[in-house]
Amino acid sequence: MSGGVDSAVAAARAVDAGHDVVGVHLALSRMPGTLRTGSRGCCTIEDSMDAQRAANIIGIPYYVWDFSERFKLDVVDDFIAEYSAGRTPNPCMRCNERIKFAALLEKAIDLGFDAVATGHYATILTDENGNRELHRAAAWAKDQSYVLGVLTAEQLAHSMFPLGATPSKAEVRAEAAARGFSVATKPDSHDICFIPDGDTRGWLAERVGAEQGQILDRSGAVLGTHEGAHAFTVGQRKGLSIGFPADDGRPRFVLEVQPKTNTVVVGPKEALDIAEISGATFSWAGLPPEDASVPFDCHVQIRAHSDPVAAIAVVRDGALVITPVEPLRGVAPGQTAVVYLGTRVLGQCTIDRTVSAVPEPATR
Repeated sequence: MSGGVDSAVAAARAVDAGHDVVGVHLALSRMPGTLRTGSRGCCTIEDSMDAQRAANIIGIPYYVWDFSERFKLDVVDDFIAEYSAGRTPNPCMRCNERIKFAALLEKAIDLGFDAVATGHYATILTDENGNRELHRAAAWAKDQSYVLGVLTAEQLAHSMFPLGATPSKAEVRAEAAARGFSVATKPDSHDICFIPDGDTRGWLAERVGAEQGQILDRSGAVLGTHEGAHAFTVGQRKGLSIGFPADDGRPRFVLEVQPKTNTVVVGPKEALDIAEISGATFSWAGLPPEDASVPFDCHVQIRAHSDPVAAIAVVRDGALVITPVEPLRGVAPGQTAVVYLGTRVLGQCTIDRTVSAVPEPATR
């Protein structure tokens, strides 16, 4: 129970369904803030108190489990390491993969519980042979199956998502109000939970350090300098501070981040088009394809709120290789590509290689 409206209603629905439910709030910071600022931040003392009040109304036991050390190692430190290596990580994916459905689930099973239920908007279905599958939520606008794409068949066997069939967030809020939950109108949390002020660049600069480097165009010409390559992500337009326009007057975008040389490469928007992505670190959310070495049709989604794109996928040379029918734009190594078959989440990979759709290389 995060202290938000979704997990509170999910817990209440689990009780209504006849389950023996215990509310657990995860303390993910050794120095949590006392108050949230609107929709920024989470896991504060205020959130813990909101979760406690909801649990009291539902009539279930409530505990706070300290996962702060594990969260620091597996999510925060991973985030810093990935940016330092020039990749763009997704901390929500890492939290689901390593905290909520790994550390938390392991502890729950050890204590004799059958499953972890969360307020995520996703659905688990069972095929004719009894295999569990992860599917999109009924409300596609709130669908969160993308950030759950890292779940394995074993984890799906011990997961519940009571909100998956709900047609809208408004219905969840109305239900929360009817149940007397004080969080019925509480804003959803946004941004990275451990960077509540939203200043990712400043936060990273304090931990990675700022070192001046060069900003280059695709021909290798120096356009300017920056204070640390870690502060840039592929597809970024703002904050380049070059000081003069491109020859054609068009805006420049970050095409590549090279941490070893502390260099940032920029260029035109069309140079962001990617014809192929792949990742050696991949997993299947339930039953895998019968023969993944044979190319198969699918859809791929590369961000939590982006549209799925038709693609062809195959496992080749130990990596999941995905070729979109139309080029993807602004893909960065470190992002997660989630593969869908219709509404079903088939699997995912962490992108470690991209192939440009533009023949000219990023640098000469």
